[in-house]
Parts: sequence; C-alpha cells; structure tokens
Amino acid sequence: MEQLTLSAQGAAIHSRVARRLCLTVFIGLSAATSTAALCVPMQGHENALNSNTLNPLSLSQAPHSGHGVTSSSVKVEQVKVEPLNWWVGMENPQLELMITGEGVAHSTLRLENALGAKLLEIIPGDSPNYLFVKLDLSTASTGILTLVLSRPASTINPATDLTIPYELKARAPGSKERQGYGNRDVMYLITPDRFANGDKANDNLPGFDDKPSNPVYSEPGNSRDNARHGGDLAGIEHRLDYLNDLGVTQLWLNPLLENRQPAYSYHGYAITDFYQIDARFGSNAQYQALVRKAADRGLGVIMDVVLNHMGSGHPWMQDLPFNDWVNPRSMHTSHRRTAVQDPYAAPKDAAAFTDGWFVDSMPDLNQRNPHLATYLIQNNLWWIEYAGLSGLRIDTWSYSDKHFLKAFSEAIMAEYPHFNMVGEEWSGNPAVVSYWQRAKQNPDGYQTSLPGLMDFPLYEVLLQAVNEEERWGTGLIRLYEALANDMLYPHAQNLVLFEGNHDTNRLYSLLGRDMNKFKLALAYVLLSNRVPQIFYGTEFAMQSPVEGRNDGAVRADMPGFGKAGFSKSDIDAMAGDSKTAFEFIRALLHFRKTSDAVHRGKLVHFVPQSGLYVQLRQAPDDNPDAKNLMVIFNKNKDSVSLDMGHFTDFLPLNTDVKSVLDNRHFSLPATLTVSSPVTLLEF
Repeated sequence: MEQLTLSAQGAAIHSRVARRLCLTVFIGLSAATSTAALCVPMQGHENALNSNTLNPLSLSQAPHSGHGVTSSSVKVEQVKVEPLNWWVGMENPQLELMITGEGVAHSTLRLENALGAKLLEIIPGDSPNYLFVKLDLSTASTGILTLVLSRPASTINPATDLTIPYELKARAPGSKERQGYGNRDVMYLITPDRFANGDKANDNLPGFDDKPSNPVYSEPGNSRDNARHGGDLAGIEHRLDYLNDLGVTQLWLNPLLENRQPAYSYHGYAITDFYQIDARFGSNAQYQALVRKAADRGLGVIMDVVLNHMGSGHPWMQDLPFNDWVNPRSMHTSHRRTAVQDPYAAPKDAAAFTDGWFVDSMPDLNQRNPHLATYLIQNNLWWIEYAGLSGLRIDTWSYSDKHFLKAFSEAIMAEYPHFNMVGEEWSGNPAVVSYWQRAKQNPDGYQTSLPGLMDFPLYEVLLQAVNEEERWGTGLIRLYEALANDMLYPHAQNLVLFEGNHDTNRLYSLLGRDMNKFKLALAYVLLSNRVPQIFYGTEFAMQSPVEGRNDGAVRADMPGFGKAGFSKSDIDAMAGDSKTAFEFIRALLHFRKTSDAVHRGKLVHFVPQSGLYVQLRQAPDDNPDAKNLMVIFNKNKDSVSLDMGHFTDFLPLNTDVKSVLDNRHFSLPATLTVSSPVTLLEF
C-alpha cells in the first residue's frame, strides 16, 4: 500500500462539477452498512452490466474511526475516473488518471490491492474538483485495483475514505501487432446521422436538447438540412452486408462521441464527452460490437478524432481542470496554416492560427497543458484498444500545437507499430501537407510520426483537370505534372486520395452531372497509388449544390435511410445515373480487391496527348502471379485512336490482354480504339 498526501489547494469548492459521472456513492452511511460495497453501473448507461462494456464499479464509503454518523445524514457523492479502465502490458507503462468530484483535490490517496501497480504522484488541478494520479503499471497484473481517497472532515461531514475500484485488463491477443489500413483498402466515409436509421427509439432522448424536432431549424435562414435525422450505429450494422458486397474495406465514421450541444450536433465535431458514444447513436458496447461484426466481414473501422477543440457544452467549460485547459476566447483562428511552417512568420500570426477558436461553440483546447495532452493521448489509445480499431482520422490536424502532435503521433505508433493514421491538412500546397508526414526532413528539424495525410492538393487538381478543356497546360496535363510533387512526400503511397467528403460538394454535381467525367474521376481515385476514399452515396451519384459550403445538403440522407436494411431489390429498383454509377463503382471496387498491381505496383505514366492519359501499374516482383495493368483515361466525347507502339517498352504489341470492365480478351493491336472514359487492360 502506498500513500501520497496533498496540501489543500484553493479555498472555494466549485458547486458545479461534471454532470455525467462514472461512480455514485453515499457519504455518511452507518457503520453497519458502510463496510458493504455498493455496486453501481456508470450513471446513465444502461448497458454497463453487458460483458462487452466496462464492469460495474464497486464503491465503499466509510467514516473514519471515531466519526460515527446515522443513516439520516446521507449525502450523495459523485466521482468520475478517466480513462474508464486500462490494460497491462502497454508499451508505455505509465498511466495518468483524471479523477473528477467535488473537492477531490483536498484528498490524500493510497492504493489497496495494488496488483503490483505503483503510485508515482498525485497532482491537484487548479479547480479543487480535479485530481490527477500517476501510476506505474510496469509490474502490474490484471484485476481490480483499489484507489482509496481519504477526505478531511468538514463542518458538514466527518473525515471519510472513498474506495474506487479500477479495472486493469489483459490486452486482446495480437493487439500490439494489429494491422492498420493500407493500400489494399478503400475507405468509405459515413456521416452516421444521415446513413441509416436502424433504431428510431433513440431519436428523441431526454437530456438531449437537439432532436429532429428542434424548432431552431424552422427559423428564418435555417434549414432542416442542419437538424438531426436519426441515423445510428444500428443502421450502419444493418448495412454491413451491403458495404461488403459493394467492395469497400474500411469504414471511416464521422465522430460518434457525445455532442450534447443545443443545436447542430448531428455532425459530431463538438464533443462533450470523450469517453462515451452519443446515446442517440447507441452505446460504447454497440460501437465495440459494430467493429467486431464489421471485422467478421473483412471491414475495418477508422475513428474520426478531434484533438483541436471540443463542444461548448462539455462540463469542463463550467469548471476547467486547469486555468489554461482551453485557449483564450478572445480570438477566432485565422486559418492561415502556413504560419506554422513559414520561416518568416511572426509568432503572433502562428499563435492566431493554432490558438484561435473555430467558432464560439467549439472551445480551442490547449494541448500545451501536459495533463490535457496526456488525457487526449490516453483517450485515443483507449478507443483503439477497447474497440479494436484499424485506423484514426485526425480532424483539423495542423490547428493543434505542433509539439503535442509530435508526441501524440509518437505515442500511438509506439503502442501499435503497424497501425495507420491520416491527418486532415486542408491545403492545396503539397509542401505544406508533406511537412507533417512521418520521416519528412524539414528545414526546421521538425518531425512527426503521422503516417499519412489527406491528399487535398491532388484532389483539387483532379477536379480542375477533369472539368476544364484540353489545351496546352490545362486538363489532364495538370494531373500528370501534379504527381511530380510526390518527391516532397516520404511516403506518397500512404496519402489518402478522395473524391469528396463531408466538407466538399458532391462530385457528380461538381462535374456538371457528366457521367463520363464522373467515371474518369472515380477511376483515377480508386486506381491511384494512394489509399482511396469515397463518400457515402457517391455510388448512387448523389448530388448537392455547387456554390459555397452546403454542409447539410452535402450530408443528405442515404437512399433507403429509413429502412432497416438495404437489399438487392433496392439496388435493382434504381435507374438512370444512380444505377449506372453503382454498377461502375462496384465493378471497379471488386477488381481493385484482386489487383496487386494496384495495391503495390510501381507507377509509370506518360505525358497526356489528345485528351488521353495513360498510366501503367507494374506488378510487384515478389508476386509472380500478379498481372500488370494499363489504365487509359479518356476525356474525348467521340472514339479516338491510341498508338500502342508508344508503350512497347512495357507492353509489346500482340500481347494477350484482358479488357477488365467489359471482360474481353484480345491480342494488343498497333492502334487501339478508345471510346470509354476509362479503359483497363490487364496483362
């Protein structure tokens, strides 16, 4: 048993503490009852007794000897401990617990039933309602660790001991070696509130002001597009077979964590509890089960992570653990991201970018506070380990403190060396994006361990190249020249290239509802030397406005949103461009699964001519059974001839080839007639 003592910190005890608290105990129980543990689930979580969730926590509260009280002087005490549990055998053996409860900073703390854990340090917050406990678990074993908080006597209550059980679990077999997403995969981005409503019972829940019926969306200048629609985890689970049949392999879900905001909560980016799935989506146990059921179908799940900010409805905003927990509200971010790398930038301008708030409803977190930094790192490790994730997508990557981002990425990759993460750096400048990738040798010496980034530069060039006319310096030549920027990236193949996401207008609309352009752009994304990502509904050529930001409309309901499932008959009932788009994308996705040349092959491309752009993907040498692939992108409206003699260094004439999309086999002629926007020749 180890004990550390704290001196009293501060005079006033805040009257308002976190409203969703893990443990409920009764202070002032009689001696006869105080020796019995009170087993309670986490407040407000009906599934706490489910074997897939954290075990219910046993609490005992006893007065110190000589302070007998009667059962008539009972006071309810609430305490929250985060992370909710931990695992032995992690690469970093140290763990920092954050204990939240009225006046906990005035307590002393000791370990009982320590299980080999060592108590290193306890640190009070600036608020008396927070206590940070550092443990060393290098020799710890699994089981229930007991934390004992000793509270001094007050004018109301006697001195008491508060017993807090804390579970140390064994890691799942192979957890450290888990394989993250990679070039074999295709990400499918889902906005959960808009994808499928599988459980209408959770659409309107007490305690959540933002409901589908919220009257704010009927006010002038607002729209029902910004309301909650009711999609949830159950709906996604019902569509797993559909997604597997479509041919995608990774599901990136927009944030699912609690957003107890008064309005605009559907998108998930204003988090109010970092350890709980929003009840309108489901529960932690449902999320864990979804990941497991997806894995049974060969689908991984990527969590959308927000490190830069939180929701203004988070309890912290009523009682900050430390005074510098959030950055001052005095300014909004400048969005001038180059100030981070610019060798000439004024320090004030760099701070204006990283420290400014996005909007008033999203307070900016100050990761320079070491306890907040640890909290965020441990929180993401917890979700990876608890849910069994295959990747993280980190929102607004560069807006956070750059030194924290280095520590964050190093911590994640140290625990999971084969894991994968992608950061959002919304810049069209590849020099800015490449700055953040692992192994980049930057002039200022800065390096992170972030494996990948969203390829906004190539996405922007793709739209421009497909939309504009073919002239000297315009059209497909832009794509050809853009790939020369790969020299800036240590690992260009680990960038994520997308056709659209929840923040961009819909691809089909941006391309003027031209199916040939749509097919060309999609094929470029799906067959690129990148990790491709598509947005839900793209397979049905979903549309949106094209001028300005149209977030609510872009994130419209998926076809069949209110149905429990999505069957083949639903697909067969579609017609026109929706059916054409679906059949094309599904065919490409299924071909992609089988092509090692696409997954790992070397890319060789040729200068575009006459609206034709040819790429070759050479099968890897270590796979003698793999086929090479020629991809021909065609912007011409009429059939054109392509001189195949130009490519004989790689593809000799008269070679037996297979035209993948129409399943034709033929001997390669000297001149090939090209009539489709995309031609795939496998040889």
